[in-house]
This record gives sequence, structure tokens and C-alpha cells, in this order.
Amino acid sequence: MTVRRALLDTCVLWPSLQRDFLLSLAVEGAFEPLLSEGVLCELEVHEELKLRERHVCDEVEAQQRAAFLVAQMRAAFADCIVTGWERLEGSFRLPDFDDEHVLAAAVAGRAEWIVTENLRDFPLGRVPSGIRVGTAREFLLEVVEDRPDLGAEAVRQISSRSGRLHAAQPVEQILDSLDRLYGLEDVTALIRLRSSQAWG
Repeated sequence: MTVRRALLDTCVLWPSLQRDFLLSLAVEGAFEPLLSEGVLCELEVHEELKLRERHVCDEVEAQQRAAFLVAQMRAAFADCIVTGWERLEGSFRLPDFDDEHVLAAAVAGRAEWIVTENLRDFPLGRVPSGIRVGTAREFLLEVVEDRPDLGAEAVRQISSRSGRLHAAQPVEQILDSLDRLYGLEDVTALIRLRSSQAWG
């Protein structure tokens, strides 16, 4: 199995269930995630804004919850946080300077992938050879095609964690949500097939 090194952009970590799926796959060893303080700081800001705009909680609680999420990620993936990228920021002449830190971290971390929804912000001529830029759907499909067993285990782990505060979400419900929210039908089909073979 090829273990891919993938820099996860803020935009693919912002959707809660997709973030959980990506990071659960990483925990299972399906790929090696790369993060940076630039990405984590952006995520904290956008997570707080999401909670406030959706009226999930008040401003103070939104700040606390966003900070707690990112603190958990820093602790759980401490070895995956790329350092030394700052010296490269601004050297790639990307269309949007705000994306320079993402590519800088990918280069410093020797990433093979940048997983992002902002493909236009990483034009081929500006991204060093050896780094593939793709969407979460493209990346997840390639990873789960290689190891559908790890995809199935990642979803089972999400299901088991969901029961800590409320009734646990069944695996099938999580797969349905991945389809409905993120269009991952081709990815979840592989997991459903694997699960039916394992449990049948």
C-alpha cells in the first residue's frame, strides 16, 4: 500500500463530517496527513464563524469550541504539523497570496498531495512537480480504492464516537450523510461493498 503524504487545506477541514472522515482515515493509517499552523489558525477562525452564523451557540461559546477543536487537532496530530514553511511563503506567485502558506507548507512537508476545493488557486505552472492538487472527493476515492477496509474502519470509529453524548449514529447513516453533504457516493460505495463482504 502506498501511504500518501497529503497537506489538508482549510477548506476541506471546515465541513465537520468530512473533516472527521479524513482525520479518521489518517488515524487508521490510510494516509499521512500534513497540517500547518497557518491552516489550523484559519480553521479556528472559520469554525468560530460557522458556529455563530448557524446560531449553534453564542459568540463566547463559539470561540471556546473552535479553540478546543484546533487544540485537539494540534495534540492528536502534533507530529504532522509542518514547520519551516514560512521562508517559502510568497515565492510561488499564486493568484491569491492568501494561499501561499498552503503551498509553502506542502513543499516544506514533502507532500505528494494538496487536498483542496480551491483548484484554481493552485495553477499547474506554479505548483512544483511531484505535488498533485485535487479535491477531497478525488483524494478520498484514491485512498479508499487502495484500502476500503480502512475506509470502513474509519466510518465505524466515527459511529462509535458519536454515541458519547447522544445515541450513536449507525454506520449506514454516516455513509448516507457523506453522500448527501459531500457527493462521496463513489467513495461510500467501496465502503459499503467492503462492509457487506466483511459482515456477510
